[in-house]
Amino acid sequence: MIITLKKDAPQAEINKLVKRFENMDLQVTMIQGANYNVFGLVGDTSKVDKKNVQANPIVTNVQRVAQPYKLANRMFHPEDTIVNVDGIQIGGKKIALIAGPCSVESEEQIVRIAEEVKECGADMLRGGAYKPRTSPYAFQGLGTEGIMDLVSAREKTGLPIVSELMSADKIDEFIENVDIIQIGARNMQNFDLLKAVGRTNKPVLLKRGLCNTIEEWIMAAEYIMAEGNMNVIFCERGIRTFETYTRNTLDLAVIPIIKERTHLPIIIDPSHAAGDYKLIESLSLAAIAAGADGLIIEVHDDPENAWSDGAQSLKPERFKDLVAKGKAIAHVVGRSL
Repeated sequence: MIITLKKDAPQAEINKLVKRFENMDLQVTMIQGANYNVFGLVGDTSKVDKKNVQANPIVTNVQRVAQPYKLANRMFHPEDTIVNVDGIQIGGKKIALIAGPCSVESEEQIVRIAEEVKECGADMLRGGAYKPRTSPYAFQGLGTEGIMDLVSAREKTGLPIVSELMSADKIDEFIENVDIIQIGARNMQNFDLLKAVGRTNKPVLLKRGLCNTIEEWIMAAEYIMAEGNMNVIFCERGIRTFETYTRNTLDLAVIPIIKERTHLPIIIDPSHAAGDYKLIESLSLAAIAAGADGLIIEVHDDPENAWSDGAQSLKPERFKDLVAKGKAIAHVVGRSL
């Protein structure tokens, strides 16, 4: 429910109204504008009598929100949210660029690739230390060793690091060492894990599940935000369809839909969508043109021998070419890369 107040409403009357809603176990979010003040009510608003609230002399309008998500809803938060990661903004005019290998293989490997992607223009470094794999016999990641290798790469390059958290028992390790906590597609509806990262103040990169609707995805973000963490970044990585020419089907329509319905930033993962390095450049440029706030791209300097996902990894020189073309597209749409 959204309640619009008169701009000159006395603070004492505003406080009384807020107290009334809080006594109904509702969460009250205040949005202050140039010409109006707005309350966003989160919770069971069915017990709020719209006519009684509108009868209050300081209230100008009362509107119920049809969507089940409240905190992520743009109606409650008309301005775009910009997530700050060590001075790097995700959701602003500049498009954020995250790059690195699928898996951390050694300290030497991740430091070397971090230096290469930074030289090409990357803002942040990605790398998997804990790897959710379809087969139990596939490489599962280096674990804590991989996290510390990423920390070494950050120390040497200054690039903030992004890595995937798979279980809540590792959350302290991620809070201490990782700059953006990634929740992978397979854990998008792991609600206990969403609540756990929601109780931190770390930015969360929330990937869309393989077979989830947009509303289910937004509701997953709502789980995180309901615990107090508003630093959520959506990540579209393709969904499972009947098509076999690509690993997944990249849904670029989610970019304008997410921007229309929520105030949160959205980035695109063309690597997992394509599954083929030859397609990544085209999908990345299309994502920039469609309004994405960032890209997360797998880059490996020896993809033929990568421990995981080499087929969808760009070599540094191809990544450099992509960045150059991406800058041109970004300029056309009034942004920078």
